[in-house]
Amino acid sequence: MSNEHANLFSSLQLGEVKLANRLVMAPLTRNRAGEGNVPQEMNVEYYRQRATAGLIITEASQVSPEGVGYPSTPGIYSAEQITGWRKVTEAVHARGGKIFIQLWFCGRISHPSLLPNNATPVSASAMKPQGEAATYEGPQAFVAPRALTLEEIPGIVEQYRMAANNARAAGFDGVEVHAANGYLIDQFLRDGSNQRDDNYGGSLENRSRLLMEVLDAVLEAWDPGHVGVRLSPENSFNDIKDSDPQTTFNFVAKNLSKLGLAYLHAVEGDMVDGSRQVDYRAIKDIFNGLYIANCGYNQDKAEAAINSGDADLVAFGSLYIANPDLLERFKQHAALNTPDQATFYGGDAHGYTDYPALQSEEAVV
Repeated sequence: MSNEHANLFSSLQLGEVKLANRLVMAPLTRNRAGEGNVPQEMNVEYYRQRATAGLIITEASQVSPEGVGYPSTPGIYSAEQITGWRKVTEAVHARGGKIFIQLWFCGRISHPSLLPNNATPVSASAMKPQGEAATYEGPQAFVAPRALTLEEIPGIVEQYRMAANNARAAGFDGVEVHAANGYLIDQFLRDGSNQRDDNYGGSLENRSRLLMEVLDAVLEAWDPGHVGVRLSPENSFNDIKDSDPQTTFNFVAKNLSKLGLAYLHAVEGDMVDGSRQVDYRAIKDIFNGLYIANCGYNQDKAEAAINSGDADLVAFGSLYIANPDLLERFKQHAALNTPDQATFYGGDAHGYTDYPALQSEEAVV
């Protein structure tokens, strides 16, 4: 079904949340949280500047100290973090924006130096990923994780439930469960990282069990219309793969359809090499709800996807890093600022809150 009368600037009812337009600010790790992984004033200003997006999805935020995978990333498990995030949500709401928080557990994409008591990272199976972890001491080789025991998994699920409750306390409009990009839930979903022979491995039903249990827990805190999920069927980022991503994620989309969620958010293709083999329209059509497309979209591609019915909303990443007023620039077909990749991860306000907005004199040209 096409959306022939809709465009990027059309309003939309997303579950229980009314959006002013169909531009989504994608979740973007920026490594600028304060001490204790607490959102700080610089983060408040960053999100406030981008509040004209129809929906902001925050940077991934760990559900517990054990879920950390990178330096200076925010959490949603402590009272101080809730207070810090509340300042963000209030600033976004003051400008009429809507904001969901992305819930995250990194699993094997971590390092003992980032975890309590220098613990070994956990995963679906004890399979070491290729590559290096980002640590406070610089890049260090990933270590072999240990497989979560059956007795430990309910505790992980409980951390998501608590984080979802904390997100309510922090004033968010909803939550997105991060099940993409090679992190813990994705490590269970894809057979390249899941070699378990128990109820969490082998079959598609078993490999998706953790995701479904996490969603059951999150749905204790939120109505389904305030909950979304992010998937990345063929993204190889963080050394992850699946032998049959179409079948795997068709199955996942069908299961998610039963829950009445606000949306499914898909990273389309492989961020690493740009390839794209999966039929994402098939996944969208299987999922009984709104679909957010993500990965490599510009304004023209986004408009075409919405008009054809390939997407209901489109998420933009680096364009939102560099253009806090992306909505206005798109409306005017104005020039876009160029993202400075050297300032993407870590640092101060430079490359974070100092990208210029469209000047008023440019607006009348």
